[in-house]
Amino acid sequence: MRTSAVKQLKHPYISINAKISKGSPVITGTRIRVIDIAIEYDRLGLTPDQIIDAHPHLRLEAIHDALSYYYENRSMMDKQIKTKKDMIRKLAKKVPSILKDKIG
Repeated sequence: MRTSAVKQLKHPYISINAKISKGSPVITGTRIRVIDIAIEYDRLGLTPDQIIDAHPHLRLEAIHDALSYYYENRSMMDKQIKTKKDMIRKLAKKVPSILKDKIG
């Protein structure tokens, strides 16, 4: 009987360093977090090419690798996104918007 091992995917464009972005996965050589690329793609609806337009110093391969990393770790990263959004909502309730006060 032949067994086959599942090869673990590697992400050559992704790195994790506790000294960079508090240990959040980033595109290697940058401070662009995987979670930010995921938000631009999944939540804002940008295409990989549009993400490149917004971050011209990145390569398309790095964007695709970041998205692959995100989808492999989606539940954990989505929890982080939700936690941050909840924190922002709570902060917004405590600190009124200066802009809203000015424009009414």
